[in-house]
Amino acid sequence: MTADKPFLVEVTESADPALAPPVPDLLPDGRAMQAALRLGASRPRSALGRFAIWSFGALFTFVLSVAVWDFVTGLLTTNTLLGSVALAVVAAASLAALLLALREAATFARLAKLDGLRQRVTGATTLAEAKKATAELTALYARRPDMAWSLARFKDRSGDVLDADATLRLAETDLMAPLDTAARAEVDAATRQVATVTALVPLALADVAMALFANLRMIRRIAEIYGGRSGTLGSMRLLRRVFGHLVATGAVALTDDLIGSVAGGGVLSRLSRRFGEGVVNGALTARVGIAAMEICRPMPFAALPRPGVSQTVSRALAGLLNRGDDGRGEDAQKV
Repeated sequence: MTADKPFLVEVTESADPALAPPVPDLLPDGRAMQAALRLGASRPRSALGRFAIWSFGALFTFVLSVAVWDFVTGLLTTNTLLGSVALAVVAAASLAALLLALREAATFARLAKLDGLRQRVTGATTLAEAKKATAELTALYARRPDMAWSLARFKDRSGDVLDADATLRLAETDLMAPLDTAARAEVDAATRQVATVTALVPLALADVAMALFANLRMIRRIAEIYGGRSGTLGSMRLLRRVFGHLVATGAVALTDDLIGSVAGGGVLSRLSRRFGEGVVNGALTARVGIAAMEICRPMPFAALPRPGVSQTVSRALAGLLNRGDDGRGEDAQKV
């Protein structure tokens, strides 16, 4: 039996490291905003889940009410003065809870009114329907001092218009333009804040918390600008509606066009990855803000152009990025 010998393989061609494919340069994916979107997006609950939430809520309320009743009655029995103080405190807390519930109900009704008004504006085909929809729109902003000049301008010019489409375009141009400007300012501020915190704060969950907080405040301010005046529960509902809409439609995915217009052109190669992550998170925040404008706006974008992500990010981060283009990119197209 022969001994094992080494097995040699002759290589005819020498390997050249220069011919190896380059290591791909991974672009930031906006992890903070992606996590915030997953946390804020609403998921449809089953009938069993809704029943469980209702039953546990009713049980907790019942147990809390009985405990408070026993506490107050027992304290009145042992000490009349302290019992009277406890009764007054409980009455004040109950009144505050009732007022908060009424305020939240009013905010839900106001948001529903905006949705109904947008549907009537969209479905207006005759001049009478357009006049009725614009009359509701002017009544919505009649008590706002910042809209006085726009309302007066629209009333002066609407009498000469005898067409439904022209009436709606005039209403959008005169009434929605100043509101869109204020809403875009809120989107710019939130975009700048999220991008800056992501770039400068090294904590793992701080950027996710900041993204949720900034987007919630931005959506609430946008609703107030367009007449929603959302409360705490109303803001959370708007946040879920916006995030759920973006997740369902796939609008949060960073397409090649968005990466090329916001983070491309060699910019990320000259900046740190952390700053690039902030730019991408800011771009996603801008998308959330634009979606919130579409949901809260009582009129769809028709006569006025829909804001674009590229222009919003460029305007929000002006001075932070030294870009050679004018930042129009995506805004040249109407979505």
